[in-house]
Amino acid sequence: ARRVAIRSIPVLIEGESGTGKELMARAIHKASPRADKPFISVNCGAIPSELVESEFFGHKKGSFTGAIADRKGHFERADGGTIFLDEIGELPKAIQVKLLRTLQESEVTPVGFSDPKKIDVRVVAATNRTLINEVADGNFREDLFYRLAVAIIKLPPFSDRAGDISLLIDALLQNVKDATVGLGLKHNKISASAKNIMLQHPWPGNVHELLNTLERAAVWSDDEAIGLE
Repeated sequence: ARRVAIRSIPVLIEGESGTGKELMARAIHKASPRADKPFISVNCGAIPSELVESEFFGHKKGSFTGAIADRKGHFERADGGTIFLDEIGELPKAIQVKLLRTLQESEVTPVGFSDPKKIDVRVVAATNRTLINEVADGNFREDLFYRLAVAIIKLPPFSDRAGDISLLIDALLQNVKDATVGLGLKHNKISASAKNIMLQHPWPGNVHELLNTLERAAVWSDDEAIGLE
């Protein structure tokens, strides 16, 4: 990640849900020459298919029902910086074609406009699927895959990184403490028995599950140290 961060090449991050793909994307952006420019995060799976083109590339006032003003798309907003396309495998095939052109030509054409606009955007994409398998199954364009997958970073699930969990517990507990400053919560440590049971848990939800568990424990615990109960 450090090697690719300093170059403006596209990055594809693969990993299960909760392994920290957006966190890695933000780290790449912060370690890049674009660090002082925008970082725009887009969840491709959360945009209705009929609005994806407008959301990505923008639109002209009156170009469709509900377009009450000119609007910049995510790519134009990210100009000079980085756009993070989360769950890239969810994109409809029709948008995949337009995204490929954007990456090839470094330009976007907002809905309702005829002339393209030049942009300078670094793309970091992420998926919880194995995208090359999606290509083989005909669900994802092969040419777009190779355009995105210049550098591929695979984030391992917790089941493959048991040695990291103790460090992650400590780091995430500090996050919980920082987020509750001024609320009267004192939790800045965890008991040995509580940590031991956490180290034995498989954490199928990865970082998300671990963080949620610590936050929940902090809320329900009355002691300074989070205990086994």
